[in-house]
Amino acid sequence: MCGIVGYVGSKSACDVLLGGLKRLEYRGYDSAGIAVVESGQLGILKDKGKVRDLEQTVYATWDETFRRRVGLGIAHTRWATHGSPTAANAHPHTDQSGRLAMVHNGIIENYAALKQQLAAKGHRFLSQTDSEVLIHLIGEFYQGNLCEAVCAALKHVEGTYGIAVVSADAPEAIVVARKGSPLVIGLGENETIVASDVSAIIAHTRQVIYLDDDDVAIITRAGAEVRNAHNVPVSRAVANVDWDAGAAEKGGYEHFMLKEIFEQPDALQNSLRGRLDPAMGTAILSGLALSPRELAGIRRIVIVGCGTSLHAGMVGKYYFEELAGMPTEVEQAAEYRYRNPIIQPEDMVVAISQSGETADTLAAVREAKQKGALVVGLCNVVGSTIARETGRGIYLHAGPEIGVASTKAFTCQLAVLLMMALKLGRCRRLSRQTGIEIGDEIRTIPDLVKRVLAGNDEIVRVAQQYATARDFFFLGRGCMYPVAMEGALKLKEISYIHAEGYHAAELKHGPIALLDDQVPVLAMLNDIAGRDKMVSNVQECRARHAPTIGVVTEGDTDVVQNVDEIIRIPRCSHLTAPIPTAVALQLFSYHVARIRNCPIDQPRNLAKSVTVE
Repeated sequence: MCGIVGYVGSKSACDVLLGGLKRLEYRGYDSAGIAVVESGQLGILKDKGKVRDLEQTVYATWDETFRRRVGLGIAHTRWATHGSPTAANAHPHTDQSGRLAMVHNGIIENYAALKQQLAAKGHRFLSQTDSEVLIHLIGEFYQGNLCEAVCAALKHVEGTYGIAVVSADAPEAIVVARKGSPLVIGLGENETIVASDVSAIIAHTRQVIYLDDDDVAIITRAGAEVRNAHNVPVSRAVANVDWDAGAAEKGGYEHFMLKEIFEQPDALQNSLRGRLDPAMGTAILSGLALSPRELAGIRRIVIVGCGTSLHAGMVGKYYFEELAGMPTEVEQAAEYRYRNPIIQPEDMVVAISQSGETADTLAAVREAKQKGALVVGLCNVVGSTIARETGRGIYLHAGPEIGVASTKAFTCQLAVLLMMALKLGRCRRLSRQTGIEIGDEIRTIPDLVKRVLAGNDEIVRVAQQYATARDFFFLGRGCMYPVAMEGALKLKEISYIHAEGYHAAELKHGPIALLDDQVPVLAMLNDIAGRDKMVSNVQECRARHAPTIGVVTEGDTDVVQNVDEIIRIPRCSHLTAPIPTAVALQLFSYHVARIRNCPIDQPRNLAKSVTVE
């Protein structure tokens, strides 16, 4: 969840590292720090707060001549796990000698026992972090060869890590290692960069190496030498990143989240491009690497995910069961990994993760593979761990998503799940004509979203009416129930308003006790099956004096009189309706948060990629 950058080369390491941290700040923003190696010494600066605070400290402390001269260093932006966000707990941390420095992403689960052992040998610790224990352990093994010391220390470690280590005695090399926390190496001309996300690298090079678990690498200007945990050289492929640095810029928008909301028509078009067969009424999903006969042999689908991806999977359940007639279960990935799930040989497990690095989802993938399931990844990040470990799946092609609250990744997940359901349905029960009709509906999705975005000003007006609320209910039925949950999640993530998403039928089973004139209700009143029952539920809310907002299909004038405010979406089928509805809720949440002056791209306590449990 933290951001790591390391650099060795002919440029100013300070400039490269600070620039990389700015691109990674969405991964953590409690504190930040930098360590450079110069003239046989370590220079370390750390600050509580944002990367801009660290940048000011760097420019105030190190003069321009020094900054230009330094060609090697590591840096970090933190999402706090062990220890509160303070300068002492900020990375980099040093070993007992003060000659080694390290940045770390992950959690060392046995750090307390290791700390006790090291303290008995005279080690003194300056922070509350598990990370400091690890660099002390590396220092305990260090006898002049940094790679050997890292490999030796990691044999004693339980947990997850992505680390970059430097030594004052080795001004030309950085040693990195990963297990459960991503690291990617960028290969440039007379320079090499390492980071926890490719967004910190793309401004310098598109040639990258994705490290696997238990990889250790020695990074120099000339490139990277990758080794396994036993310090034996291994080969890793060089990949090419297919998007440029401009894709990770705001492009004139006030926030990344707003930019990414408005990018959704293009993102969805990219997800759909080349994947619909109008002649056969099916989808072309070559990444599945399964023939129609093999697809027809699948008897059950299990979808695993967390957060927004879990909500996408819940919508997917409706798609798979309706179009393919396949029993489908949706599981929270952390629950799945720990409860000894029942897996049959004919099961297909679909793992959904925007980053492809979500720790609980990755563990669920490994459990499913161990039990013999066919496992498919649905990810946005090419080369991510889940994509590589599943070996088959579908990329979203949504482009980089920087805002912590997922927007375009969610709608692209829904579009891809709908195409998967179409393909499975055509292998089992859907006629060619029905498949053609569904394919035609899917093609309209980008235009449906454009029409929602055209109503942005009206959504701003509605948001202004409710920006001071302290509590919010979101209600839905059928496939709109998980959309309601996602809408509530978006609002709570970025505006800090307590929001809950409920199935409307559950309203009378307890939640209605909380309604009064201070608790607005946002109801999914789309003109699809279940609308009339939703209207009845809204009437129950109004009887308790709750202010009501309805998501209403254009042209449906009957329900308008039943709500205080409306958010219109274009008329569309029940299969595609979740996508424009979700976009409308994203805009509503965004504008509420903006009016409340919240830090929308970097909401408190959250980070983009959850790589720890």
